[in-house]
Amino acid sequence: MTETSSANRTHTVRVWTLVGIIIGSTIGSGIFALPQNIASVAGPGAMLIGWVIAGIGMLSVAFVFHILAHRKPHLDSGVYSYVRAGLGDYIGFTAGWGYWLGSVIAQVGYATLFFSTLGHYVPLFDADHNLQQAFAVSVLTWLIFGVLAKGIKQAKIMNAVTTIAKLVPIMAFIVLVAFLGFSWEKFTFDFWATASHVSVFEQVQGIMLFTVWVFIGVEGASVYSKQAQTRSDVGRATVFGFVTVLVLLVTVATLSFGVLSQQDLAALPDNSMAGVLEAVVGPWGGALISLGLCLSVLGAYVSWQMLCAEPIAMMAFDGLLPKKVGAISVAGAPWVAQLISTIVIQLCVIIFYLNETTYVSMVQLATVLYLLPYIFSALYLILLSTRGKGITHPHAGEHFDDSGPEVSGRENTRHLLVGSVAFIYSMWLIYAADPVFVLFGALAVLPGLIPYVWTRLYRKEKVFNVFEMFVVAVIIVAAIVAIVGLSNGSLSL
Repeated sequence: MTETSSANRTHTVRVWTLVGIIIGSTIGSGIFALPQNIASVAGPGAMLIGWVIAGIGMLSVAFVFHILAHRKPHLDSGVYSYVRAGLGDYIGFTAGWGYWLGSVIAQVGYATLFFSTLGHYVPLFDADHNLQQAFAVSVLTWLIFGVLAKGIKQAKIMNAVTTIAKLVPIMAFIVLVAFLGFSWEKFTFDFWATASHVSVFEQVQGIMLFTVWVFIGVEGASVYSKQAQTRSDVGRATVFGFVTVLVLLVTVATLSFGVLSQQDLAALPDNSMAGVLEAVVGPWGGALISLGLCLSVLGAYVSWQMLCAEPIAMMAFDGLLPKKVGAISVAGAPWVAQLISTIVIQLCVIIFYLNETTYVSMVQLATVLYLLPYIFSALYLILLSTRGKGITHPHAGEHFDDSGPEVSGRENTRHLLVGSVAFIYSMWLIYAADPVFVLFGALAVLPGLIPYVWTRLYRKEKVFNVFEMFVVAVIIVAAIVAIVGLSNGSLSL
């Protein structure tokens, strides 16, 4: 992009465009599976408590990226760049690698949900034909790679179609269920799920990763901070977009408990919104939701396969991975990063097929990996607010971390509060997650050490500082536990 064209884009993004970015990037496949996901671990009372925690926590996470975009406007290599600036190259690399792997695993989850929904109408792809599903996912993945490698990105009309495809069936679900199917007596029956003999605390703990999954992408507006008409527009868009998404999610989950019992909801297939609406208006309701889901997931699959190559391409540009990984084709596509991502997606398809991994397990593993940049970015904001800078960067010098606008004492205190809430919430999510997914997350991150160390040695740069060595040790220990568990059969996906 030329300097002129870049300048022309400055301060042109309006507040409603930012709101649309948040809603479009956040509302994906998760909301369609939400009723079953929530009901599998919690009753209505615990669900509402969980949404309060998730609402406060995820809004704080969104504002962490908004604040960092304001305080460090020169950092524009994606969400991982804040972590790298404040906590060092390897921690930044780990955050970027985790975000990339989370996107890769999410791709497999998207496609699995797409074909399992299609299988309800086309028996060839139903739950009894896992091999056909895996083959279809593989074919779809490589077809999309072939398109993206030529530099052909989603057309605007496809974005518009998939956005409508998401919102129309969701709004139809809300209206039809609210007026035709919701029963207050059914919603309040066994409100705290006492029949399950699971404490409310454990129920709330159980839904945490599902609530994060449906909010992935809420940080989207911060990416466009420099192009917004005013900085305040980003804050307003973040709040409005977030609240809109939260209302949709809470409404869908709440209404579902007023149609079917917790046990019935938990027994639904992955596309559980279709099952709820079908119970209210009949088969055509399920078909409507399924069509919306398929179009929505297909659109998300194309855009996320394009975007999931970005983290490793940006890390190659920044010298954290071999330079060739960031190679750009004549058509302008980061084809090597896209090829690597596609190969890893294919490997995940094979691994998940052999292990008979469910959509829910894919969601939870992807979410744990997504948490890495959330945790470390919040920690960086805390460091900025308390000591004015992050951990000394071992390679780039202090200027890498220190540049940015002046911040008043009152503003700094507010930033510290936001960062602290986001950090505590993110760490609580790690605690709330099934330890199996944390261990497998560490195992997934471990192979990244090979290209990272090779790149550092090739560039004749110091590989790790003290803090980074501690993090590496934790990752290796957790990965060893995961390997041992896999070998003796005590752990599985």
